[in-house]
Amino acid sequence: MAEVIAHSLFTAFDIDLFKGGKHYRLHDKMGSHAITVDGVDGTYFSVWAPSAKRVSVVGNFNYWNEDEHILNVRWDGSGIWEGFIPKVSHGEVYKYKIHSNHNGVVTEKADPYARRAEHPPQTASVVYKTNHNWKDGAWMKKRHKHNSLSAPYSVYEMHLGSWRRKQEERNRSLSYTELASELVAYVKELNFTHVEFMPVMEHPYDPSWGYQITGYFAPTSRFGYPEELMTLIDALHQNDIGVILDWVPSHFPEDAHGLGNFDGTACYEHPDRKKGWHPDWKSLIFNYERSEVRSFLISNALFWLEQYHVDGLRVDAVASMLYLDYSREEGEWEPNDQGGRENLAVISFLKELNAEVYASFPDVQTIAEESTNFPAVSRPVFSGGLGFGMKWMMGWMHDSLAYFKRDTIYRNHHHNEISFSMTYGFTENFMLPLSHDEVVYGKNSIIGRMPGDEWQRFANLRLLYTYMYTHPGGKLLFMGSEFGQGTEWNFQEQLDWYVLEYDIHKAALSAFKDINGLYTSTPALYEKQFEPEGFEWIAHDDNTNAVLSYIRRGNDENSVVVCVFNMTPTPQPQYRIGLPFKGSLREIYNSDASKYAGTGDYHNKALDVTQTSWNGKDHSAVVKIGPLAGVIFELKK
Repeated sequence: MAEVIAHSLFTAFDIDLFKGGKHYRLHDKMGSHAITVDGVDGTYFSVWAPSAKRVSVVGNFNYWNEDEHILNVRWDGSGIWEGFIPKVSHGEVYKYKIHSNHNGVVTEKADPYARRAEHPPQTASVVYKTNHNWKDGAWMKKRHKHNSLSAPYSVYEMHLGSWRRKQEERNRSLSYTELASELVAYVKELNFTHVEFMPVMEHPYDPSWGYQITGYFAPTSRFGYPEELMTLIDALHQNDIGVILDWVPSHFPEDAHGLGNFDGTACYEHPDRKKGWHPDWKSLIFNYERSEVRSFLISNALFWLEQYHVDGLRVDAVASMLYLDYSREEGEWEPNDQGGRENLAVISFLKELNAEVYASFPDVQTIAEESTNFPAVSRPVFSGGLGFGMKWMMGWMHDSLAYFKRDTIYRNHHHNEISFSMTYGFTENFMLPLSHDEVVYGKNSIIGRMPGDEWQRFANLRLLYTYMYTHPGGKLLFMGSEFGQGTEWNFQEQLDWYVLEYDIHKAALSAFKDINGLYTSTPALYEKQFEPEGFEWIAHDDNTNAVLSYIRRGNDENSVVVCVFNMTPTPQPQYRIGLPFKGSLREIYNSDASKYAGTGDYHNKALDVTQTSWNGKDHSAVVKIGPLAGVIFELKK
């Protein structure tokens, strides 16, 4: 048997924190760390396996012989096995061979804390120490301004493997490094403030899109090395673009090398299948009641913020975490101690997570994908909320897509659908999402939902985006939707870039670029996007004409933005709107402009604001609104 030297990175205080669920930097202690001990180079290994009776490190360096390097179990009851193995260095592949005290079960597991994993379908971990010289110091100093709730927040959601591909090279995905040169320029040109990557953590199954994670601390090897992902994030930051990662603390797969049944028992997952098994995704659910698991998850969140300079985490499937009866029939779940359906351990965990994230990184955002009416999701923990910075506005998404899918002749009967979002629009800090989930599984693409002939479909698309980007809240758009991709997203193929050879798609992209640019450069559209003072109806009840109009305000109360939307193909060449004061009214965006493939016939040139009462306001003006058009005006005193 080869030598395993007794060595530890843990102090007694570390162990106390770990046992209490309060150790939030476990990645500095757990896993594999290439270090030098007494002048000898090697690797320190540590793994949590509380029900194990023996744990070995196996790899190429010992011909996968489990009898060569047996770790030592700590005496303090922490369940941690550890040891230093000389001459095992950076780049070595390894796993843990675990003999359980439970029914003689033997497992062979990847390291939960590994910084790198083998390229799938290989499943071993890799001893790895990253070496990247960050050049984003200027961004890091000022990112609190970019990530502020009073700053523009326009997010380009993307799946790294299918944005662009090298079709001439067996249709391979771009590497992190290639994305660093190709993606940055595109995102910047379209005026996005942030990108959101669907999960980059290592996962075994491509069709999961990354949401079934086995390597929580390892960026997937599909696109390159950890330093190359850092290079991509660095390049985005150097161009003033923030980076959000999708993060999945809600469930994990049962793959043999993953977290499930780790030491022959339910180590990371809840042992009760009513709490530990997800019926929708056929995966395991973390045991949020277990202190060591909470430390693992919170450490993981902080790891990406700290080591990869990430600007935010979009937390996946929060609704499924919050409710014990989520996707379960009667008899498949049990009430909590108070008789309710809420998972009290999850509520406690999410509050602890967000409190620690914002304490350590006050200049980032956490964003909840949460689809229910659970209260105060995006309110601070100190005031009783869950502590997220923002929450996806799923109601807006469903109502808006349902409305725009309707034949235009019926829209006046459903006018309340498009105005309803503002009845609850400031109950949370909402982000408006048109995400990947809305362009798969037979739902059609965004442009594919639009009714009418080709001209009307693209006019509807421009109208939808004009409405979305002037509506209060942050914005998120999934890749391909910006230029009107006609087919559903296919994770195995690149986007339909070829459609940009056609003028109608070029015009759609131009219109999106300009409305996004208007949002990100117009304070009235973002400074009070989460405050009721930033929004005022002009008319939400003109269902006869199916015209919607409202005012947006920023900190400068003397400058407002007026937004008017004609939801039908019938032009409104003389439409009167009420205004709060007399001043100069200037058109600054018109989705019906000829350069966007609109009619170009309803441009507003000279506009008079008169002291004529209308819509309950003392002043008004008559404006032109083209068919299926959104028009934005600036009103100044």
